[in-house]
Amino acid sequence: MGLGNPGPDYATTRHNVGAMVLDVLAGRTGSRLTAHRRGRADVAETRLGALPGVRTVLARPRSYMNTSGGPVASLVDYFDVPLEQTVVIHDELDLPFESLRLKLGGGDNGHNGLRSVRQALGSGDFLRVRVGIGRPPGRMDPADFVLRPFSSAEREHLPLVVERAADATEALVLDGLERAQNAYNS
Repeated sequence: MGLGNPGPDYATTRHNVGAMVLDVLAGRTGSRLTAHRRGRADVAETRLGALPGVRTVLARPRSYMNTSGGPVASLVDYFDVPLEQTVVIHDELDLPFESLRLKLGGGDNGHNGLRSVRQALGSGDFLRVRVGIGRPPGRMDPADFVLRPFSSAEREHLPLVVERAADATEALVLDGLERAQNAYNS
């Protein structure tokens, strides 16, 4: 699940880095995300890794970040994905830009999208790919910061950050949490 906000106005904002990573994963598998008949999400059923690959459902909720939980829970139920195999890719204020952390479970740490997902799933025990976006400068409200585009300097590095997060997500699915953490947690 790549979290973000729908529409072109939000496409390049910090809050949409999870959706950016998901788009890279879809591109790597040659998959096209299409509207799913159940839930408000764009979905691609595909395989990751060497043939025959691991069956994977890539999904990007079409809801706003703060209401991501409904579409996520609907898809987890529809595809019968165990909670411990559910991966949520999201932005993380508490990590510097370009940093990456993989983990299982935890709180929402003030992230409204994660709060919505935790509430809808009834648990926070899902896998997470936390992509660092840094803290807001000065006294800027974090809610305003996450809805702003990346700076020009950050945009130069963003493609590499997104590719690395996609690599980490693949490793998480294919190799498991511990091996992926050893390779990608920075």
